[in-house]
Amino acid sequence: MKLDILVLGAHPDDAEIGCGGTIAKHVSLGYKVGILDLTRGELGTRGTPEVRALEAAAGAKILGVEIRENLGLKDGFFQNDVDHQLTVIRAIRRFQPDVVLANAISDRHVDHGKGADLAYDACFLAGLIKIETVDDDGVKQMAWRPKSVYHYVQSHYITPDFVVDISDFMDKKMEAVRAFKSQFYDPLSKEPETYVSSPRFLKLLEARAIEYGNTIGTSYGEGFTARRYPGVNSLFDIF
Repeated sequence: MKLDILVLGAHPDDAEIGCGGTIAKHVSLGYKVGILDLTRGELGTRGTPEVRALEAAAGAKILGVEIRENLGLKDGFFQNDVDHQLTVIRAIRRFQPDVVLANAISDRHVDHGKGADLAYDACFLAGLIKIETVDDDGVKQMAWRPKSVYHYVQSHYITPDFVVDISDFMDKKMEAVRAFKSQFYDPLSKEPETYVSSPRFLKLLEARAIEYGNTIGTSYGEGFTARRYPGVNSLFDIF
C-alpha cells in the first residue's frame, strides 16, 4: 500500500499527541495516512503493551488512518544504528510515503530525539539504490526517498518552522489522545501518577495548540520543524 503520509512515533500515542490534528485533517482531505509505532511502549509506568496495542488501534480508528503497525523495537534502548535503520528503511520502501512526520528533534523522553534521528536518517538511506532490502515475501524492494521529513513538537516547547491549522480537528485529536486511557488522566485509576497522567498534561496540549494557532491567526495549530527550508510556489500559499 502506498501512503501519502507516514507518521513515525517512538511510542504508541506519540502520533496522537504530536500531530493528531494534522493526521485527521489530511485524512479528511483524501490523503492516505499511516502510523508506524517504533516500540510497544513496554517501559511505560502505566498500562501494558497489550493494553496499549488496543488503545493504539482505537486511536487509529478515530483518526481514520489506512494502517497502523508496530515495529517492536526495544523501548528505551533502540538506537540509530545499521540494524534499526534497515528495519525502518524496509517500512519506508514498503509504504513509499511522500511525506514523513517524525518525533520531536529533542524532548523530555530520550526515545523521542533518537526516534527523530532514526527516522530522518532512514528516510535518506532508503533512497540509496545500493542498499538492498527485501519485503516479507523475499522480494527485492525498490529504493524510495520521501520528498519531505518534518518533526512534530511533543513535551518540550520548540519554536516551529511552520504551523498547521487544526481548528476543525482539535476535538478529534483530543478524542484520539484520550483513547489511551491507561496513559492519561483517569480519576478512577489506581496506577502511579506520571508526567502525562496528570490533568495538567491534557491542559498543556490544548494550551499549546491555542498558542500555535494564535501565531497564524486561527483557533488551534500544530507546530513542525524542518531540517531543510520548506519551499512554496507562491506567496499566496502562505496565510
